[in-house]
Amino acid sequence: MPRPLPDVLPIPWPPGLATPPARTEEALDRAAALLADGGLVAIPTETVYGLAANALDADAVERIFTAKGRPATNPLIVHVADARMARALAGAWPTAAERITASLWPGPVTVIVPRGPRVPTAVTAGGPTVAVRCPEHPLARRLIEKVGLPLAAPSANRSTQLSPTTAGHVLEGLGGRVDLILDGGPCGRGIESTVVDCTVDPPRILRPGPISRGELETAVGGPVVDEGTASASAGEPARSPGLQARHYCPRTPLEVSAVSAAAERVAALVRAGRRVGWLTLRGDDPQVRSLAASRDLLVVPMPADPAAFAASLYATLHAVDRRSLDAIVVDAPPDDDAWLPVCDRLRRAAAGHVPPR
Repeated sequence: MPRPLPDVLPIPWPPGLATPPARTEEALDRAAALLADGGLVAIPTETVYGLAANALDADAVERIFTAKGRPATNPLIVHVADARMARALAGAWPTAAERITASLWPGPVTVIVPRGPRVPTAVTAGGPTVAVRCPEHPLARRLIEKVGLPLAAPSANRSTQLSPTTAGHVLEGLGGRVDLILDGGPCGRGIESTVVDCTVDPPRILRPGPISRGELETAVGGPVVDEGTASASAGEPARSPGLQARHYCPRTPLEVSAVSAAAERVAALVRAGRRVGWLTLRGDDPQVRSLAASRDLLVVPMPADPAAFAASLYATLHAVDRRSLDAIVVDAPPDDDAWLPVCDRLRRAAAGHVPPR
């Protein structure tokens, strides 16, 4: 029997107001009560929407894994209101974690630290460390403060599928598996947080994200190592979320093509009778405009700025994925540090798909 769909509550907080409007406060109070009672609430953050539960309630945490169909070997990020709440979850607080959080929190960076005894092992996939972050989104922090508890909150989608950047994406992907959805509008960053392992020296980036290695090195005052294309070993607890080889996937087969070869690949697919969506960095190119005349091709110009590309990536893929296409082709971004987060997401989104011939 289908589960009833959850309420979707708008939570506006217009600029210039010291506190949210009364209706927003009422929605946050309702969400806080649900979370305190072991419920699941989808919440906006600056990165993507999260599926939140009381991080200290093992049964509530298990509900996250069930709702998402998430492997038990994939740990969760715990969201906190401030560094004081984070330190209370840690068995130790490394110097790198202190410097990163002092400089870059609130913000889209997650630190991995030794797990303290308060954190259920399900949160950490049975591992000895816990991932924590303080979100930049003011409404997410206000909710955590109202609950008075840390919130485990992975992306609010089914496991391996596209991350949600709007409340509509959450409703479409999870439906009645969630008790309530808070609609804070589109996520500003649009891509998951940078994850940094602070239990090693020098610290290591396990998942690239909006905070760059250069920003981290400035905060730490020393070198930070980038793990590059790190992936979790099958069947073993992952060190960080987001390390599955196949992740962030649309239903439509996706492939990444070198910019110099993308037009030829798209043309070949169209000639073979395939309906194609093409996310291109060359929207003004005459060759692209010529191909766009085909009824079987949807051309989507993408921003040349890496942060803007990241912010629009998931929303664009969600929209293209609804078009009943046979393939999605994405121009390979430039090979430089600023594009690492986008390259990481695209590589994992393409994994496991068999390209159409």
